[in-house]
Amino acid sequence: MAPVCLRDCKAWQDAGMSLSTTSNEACKLFDATLHQYVTWTNDKTLGGIEGCLKKIKEADPNFVMGHVISNGLELIGIGRSPIIDPEFRKELNVMSDLAKTQPLSEWEELHVAALETFAKGNLPKAAEMWDWILLDHPLDLLAIKLAHDSYFYLGQQTQMRDSISRILPYWTATTPLSSYVKGMYSFGLLETNFYDQALKVASEALTVDPKDSWSVHTIAHVYEMKAKIQEGLTFMEQTESNWKEGDMLACHVYWHWALYFIEKGEYEAALTLYDKYIAPMCLASGSMLDIVDNSSLLHRLQMEGVHLWPYSRWE
Repeated sequence: MAPVCLRDCKAWQDAGMSLSTTSNEACKLFDATLHQYVTWTNDKTLGGIEGCLKKIKEADPNFVMGHVISNGLELIGIGRSPIIDPEFRKELNVMSDLAKTQPLSEWEELHVAALETFAKGNLPKAAEMWDWILLDHPLDLLAIKLAHDSYFYLGQQTQMRDSISRILPYWTATTPLSSYVKGMYSFGLLETNFYDQALKVASEALTVDPKDSWSVHTIAHVYEMKAKIQEGLTFMEQTESNWKEGDMLACHVYWHWALYFIEKGEYEAALTLYDKYIAPMCLASGSMLDIVDNSSLLHRLQMEGVHLWPYSRWE
């Protein structure tokens, strides 16, 4: 991955997305957080997502878009709910109150409104609002990624594909992270059964950045859907060193790798991946998505007739 050039206040303004803060540090940290969200990794050189979010609030506690990205990541990560978490509800209220007490651009106001809508449980409407933002701001990576993830959760495959398709012409090869946007598009193509085109687009994205784990994820799905199990196993083995450090998605990619072994009836190989990577990563992250992968893999093995308990290596 090329060195990250983080945008200050003027760079954000030049991109047509002025941020309501005078702190260049806050703007750069916002960009650093966004970069990690899009690339599915906690980058130690940037301080990790949690570190960046903490520093944003230190740099400018009244920075509305700092609160937006912080709350947005909490909501989209499905780890916290304002319905049952009063502290999170308080954080969302801080964002809303700040938005009412300072002049914001229409772009920022829409982001706040979309988050408030999401927090109330109306994810379809929130996704629609992020698409509204993209009509005037097609280079808004936060809106692109939140919409993409939302359509994924909602199972709205066509919207997930077309949301990216509409903005893709505005992204050139020289636009930072453009290959990751292409990778998102490849997944939309996959989900709408354009397997060959999805494979082509994901491969193009990986040519630019081999560490793009979402494009790796697309290709894993393509080989599964086309029942090309050996091709999938070979691809995983040959590319593992590229994507295994992407801590936010690596567990899921290993899960896909294990599915190939289950398909072949090589259950011991699937359990080896579980023991060595999937379970430890889940324990380290505590992510709900990683927990789902862990439980679903064990359930699949159980349905195959594999006796998981007592299991000697867990004794």
